[in-house]
Amino acid sequence: MEKKDIRDILRQGFAEQGLTDKIDPWVLQNLDYYCQLLLEKNQVMNLTAVRDPEGVARLHFLDCAALLNYCDFQGKTLIDVGTGAGFPGMVLKMLVPSLDVTLLDSLKKRLDWLLETCGVLSLENIRTLHARAEEQALVKGWRDSFDFVTARAVAQLRLLCELCLPFVKVGGQFLAMKSTGSDQELEEAAHAIKLLGGRLQGVHDYSVPGTEVTHRLIVIEKAAPTLKGYPRKWGKMQKQPL
Repeated sequence: MEKKDIRDILRQGFAEQGLTDKIDPWVLQNLDYYCQLLLEKNQVMNLTAVRDPEGVARLHFLDCAALLNYCDFQGKTLIDVGTGAGFPGMVLKMLVPSLDVTLLDSLKKRLDWLLETCGVLSLENIRTLHARAEEQALVKGWRDSFDFVTARAVAQLRLLCELCLPFVKVGGQFLAMKSTGSDQELEEAAHAIKLLGGRLQGVHDYSVPGTEVTHRLIVIEKAAPTLKGYPRKWGKMQKQPL
């Protein structure tokens, strides 16, 4: 597929999402280049199961862009937990240049590629962090300190809450990108959300333009600092989820 096709897909998709006025035209070029770099690297490293440009544009880029309809990221700080190939952190950074982004992942090879890609795309105020979320959240300066924490397809919601809510500052938000079949997850996570200082603010289902896919954004507001002792070690979290 030619480059212009990707830009047309994104342009039309942003229009359907009502985001055209929020996104600078040059962003299309950067996302196009990001797509090329992703698919090229994907041939030698497992970054995404989506292997065609149109799929990347719709199922990754437009999916991540949907968050702009529910949150104001301008001038805020965000940590993307389990960022993988940079979703949604890298995409949000390109869509909202004033957003300060930290990409956290436990696999250094992915982060090395992301850092290199940030350089190629001339992105500023974005960094990578090679760490485990449950350990980094205990470090002074990281805990209770971000406006937004994102996680996309990482783990069950009650585990995600324990991994992510400790990073969120009071008044900030944890944004969990899930499937629309997450009702039971949400119900089971109610205790964890409350215990960790969170409060469910909203559940938003949205369609991904050009597909039959509907995804869900779960917004959890940080109402109080997370209690000491959380998050626990990963093994403990899995054996005894909150």
